[in-house]
Amino acid sequence: MGFLRTVAASSTATAVTAAATALALNSLSPSSSSSYNYNFTKPFLNSFPSTPNRFDLNKTHTKPPSALHMDAKPALMHDAELPEVMTEFMVDMSCEGCVKAVKNKLQTVDGVKSIDVDLSNQVVRIFGSSPVKTMAEALEQTGRKARLIGQGSPGDVLISAAVAEFKGPEIFGVVRLAQISMELARIEANFSGLSPGKKHAWSINEYGDLTRGVASTGKTFNKAVGDLGTLEVDERGEAFFSGVKKDLTVADLIGRAIAVYESEDRSDSGIAAAVIARSAGVGENYKKLCTCDGTTIWEATNADYVSSKV
Repeated sequence: MGFLRTVAASSTATAVTAAATALALNSLSPSSSSSYNYNFTKPFLNSFPSTPNRFDLNKTHTKPPSALHMDAKPALMHDAELPEVMTEFMVDMSCEGCVKAVKNKLQTVDGVKSIDVDLSNQVVRIFGSSPVKTMAEALEQTGRKARLIGQGSPGDVLISAAVAEFKGPEIFGVVRLAQISMELARIEANFSGLSPGKKHAWSINEYGDLTRGVASTGKTFNKAVGDLGTLEVDERGEAFFSGVKKDLTVADLIGRAIAVYESEDRSDSGIAAAVIARSAGVGENYKKLCTCDGTTIWEATNADYVSSKV
């Protein structure tokens, strides 16, 4: 299933094949129907903040607690907050009571600044700094199915979001990238199936060629921005990261790969890689039917979503 992924490009035949799964549901224009707006603490499309500080990479302690951090290169700042971004979920809602329940729950989430609910399209738009994982868990706690359908900076950049999915059989995960401004990108990553308590180097590599796994993805793409530091795995074999990267342009990454290595040394063998595909931005993905097999978004099970495994 691929309700979030839309368009991917690659420089090799393998990358094209991998990215083709991202085409299952393409973008549709948003409905013109009215939406429900609730006492926003700041405007829905507030301007995005400038680069938080002079460092290349900033890490946040926004919940859930991070089990993943970056090493000394690039620089790290522990008390930085994630930049605010628009995130869209499709939520199984049928009445105004549903709208109220969803709104009330999201208002308790740290970092949520505004909420816009479009009941006719079953779309919830959230503006703020909260990680996707935190917001998704909050929505599911209302007893309703929720699917991430878009993220980014509306109208500011041509390609505002991308995703790389690790589909096993041993390592599962998803890495999401969202363009905040022309100088700044937001990165969120979730992994499971890694070695408990171990550290792994990870990076953005040149090619989306997975014919030989990490070995065929080339070298680190533009080391200044492609070096993602070190993953630190918890006792359950899971890792979570959310932070920002300076001078990273999401459009330049489409068709390349995210690679994870056996140890903190990139000269060691790689253990997993995934192609970076274009992901739906805000207002680009309101489809509820997967054209590949006719399954609706609500008929899909959690097993169809990589993020459900991490």
